[in-house]
Parts: sequence; structure tokens; C-alpha cells
Amino acid sequence: MPERVALVTGASAGIGIHTAIGLASAGMHVIMAGRDPARTEAARRFVADRAGAAKIEIMLADFASLDQVRRLAQEILARHDRLDVLVNNAGLLAPGPERSQDGFELTIAVNHLAPFLLTNLLLDRLKQSAPARVVTVASRAHRGARLDVGRLGQPGEGGRVAAYGRSKLCNILFTRELARRLAGSGVVAACLHPGVVATELGDRGGGLVGLGWRLGKILMISPEKGAGTSIFLATTPDPERFHGAYVVGTEITEPDAAARDDDLARRLWEESARLVGL
Repeated sequence: MPERVALVTGASAGIGIHTAIGLASAGMHVIMAGRDPARTEAARRFVADRAGAAKIEIMLADFASLDQVRRLAQEILARHDRLDVLVNNAGLLAPGPERSQDGFELTIAVNHLAPFLLTNLLLDRLKQSAPARVVTVASRAHRGARLDVGRLGQPGEGGRVAAYGRSKLCNILFTRELARRLAGSGVVAACLHPGVVATELGDRGGGLVGLGWRLGKILMISPEKGAGTSIFLATTPDPERFHGAYVVGTEITEPDAAARDDDLARRLWEESARLVGL
């Protein structure tokens, strides 16, 4: 059997670093994508120490820049003739109404537009490597979120927490439409809620959001436990039943009605493709 290759984005800390450990321990060659060179290299050493002799490499990209996402995809395609698993894990909760380098609302840019672009750029390689998988980390924070596709990438109502919820709704809708487009290809697409995890996600939230996040960490699950569903979906021997699904733990769960809207999923895909230049 050829060596399986997995890419984990946002792999320098939190859920991502423990997802990398799990996939490396399962015998995969793991590409850890991060933004900061020093932190990502330190994460590589951390994973290598815990996963033994597994093959691990790092690649760098700031998901606030679509050009860097394109460069990351080009580097992966140049170095690897197969890609078996893509874990779209990178994400943030922006501290305010910031914009990405391309002028989009930062949370939507990093949490949705960047993984949307990366997945599409790597899709042919995933199909060539089938059976393959695309695993996207969503969140129960999508519940109650509303999405105006016509204003995708622009600041919306409700501040930073609402923007995060919209981005997670986008993750589920993206997975739903991706699964439809991948039918019969041998590539399984699924998304998940990892739990409420004590990561650095909310530390930059600012104000009461950041304070509440830091104080609440004592009640949250560990990043190691939070990585469990990503690892499960990337390694389960029977992934087909999770195609297009939203998963909590190891069970398929019904997301909000907005996340099950096929027309909304199609329109989101088309607008996202236009914004990223596909």
C-alpha cells in the first residue's frame, strides 16, 4: 500500500496539533500547515516526540491571504503525488471588525473562504488518491446563525460572535454542497463539532468575550479530546455513511435548518467561488 498523506491546517496548536498526532500515530505522512514559522516548527517537534518515527513536515500559510493559500496548494501539489486526507481545521474568532489582506471580513475569510479555496485547489489530487477524505471542523456555534450570501465577506450584524457563527454555518453548507459534487468520486466529505475546547480560539476575542473564554476554560474539554472526532472521521474504516454529514462525537447529528438548505449551500458555493477567483 502507498504511504497515506494527510494535511492538517491550523496545526501549530490546539485541536490541530493533536489531530496531527493522531494521524501520524495511525501511520500517515502528515503535513502540518501553520502561520508562524517558529510555532509550527515547535509543533512539529511536539508531534514527532509523541508519534514516534512518523513522517511529519511543515508548510506555512496565513489564511488571511488567499495568495498564501494558493501558494500552499501549489507547494503540496509539487511535493506530493497523492493526498488522502485534508483536515480543514484552521480557524479564528476575530477580536473586532478586522479585514483580511483581500479585503474580506476576517472571520469569514479565514474560517470559510480560505479552506473553500484550498479544498478546491487540492480536489483533483484528492480524487486521484481516492478513497480520500475531506474533514472540516465546524461548530455548534452555527445554531441560530443567519447568512446573507449577497454580503458574504462583508461585516454583518451581531459583532464578532455572530461572525464566528456565520462562518461555522458556512462550513456545514460547504460540506453539504461539496459532498453533492463529490458523489461517486471516492472522496468523502464530512464536518463536525469538536466540543467546547480549551484552545486559544477565544483568547483574542477582546473585552467580555475574551475574558469569558479564558475564565470558562476550566469547564471545557482538552484539545486532545477535542481532536477525537477529526481523527475518527479521518481514520474510520467505514467513512461512506458520514458523507455530507455533521458529526458530533462519532454520531451523525442534525444541524440547524439553515445548514440543511440545499439552495443556500449552492448559492454559497457559487458566491464563494466568485470571491476567491475560481
